[in-house]
Amino acid sequence: MLSLHSCLFPVHLQVKVYPLSQYEHGADDVLILGTDGLWDVLSNQEVAEAVTGFLANCDPDDRHRYTMAAQDLVMRARGELKDRGWRISNDRLGSGDDISVYIIPLMYGNKQN
Repeated sequence: MLSLHSCLFPVHLQVKVYPLSQYEHGADDVLILGTDGLWDVLSNQEVAEAVTGFLANCDPDDRHRYTMAAQDLVMRARGELKDRGWRISNDRLGSGDDISVYIIPLMYGNKQN
């Protein structure tokens, strides 16, 4: 029988502490959080390259750039609707799952209150 605890915390869960204040971060240093709708169809490398490329083409002072980069990832994971369903690059199957993405800039962790 599954307990509530085993449903909420899968066996492969890892927790790592990253002390933000111990490192300097620039405008392009981000944490990417996404649901399985993203990670089931795009690799870590594909996501990193997409976000790096997107942010490089945005004004570093534009605070909306992180929201737009997250929207870009959602669109990449969903793909295009074709006659055989949702498709992403190389005609791979796009995500049919819900997709949520958050891109969190780390540079604000450097600021002391």
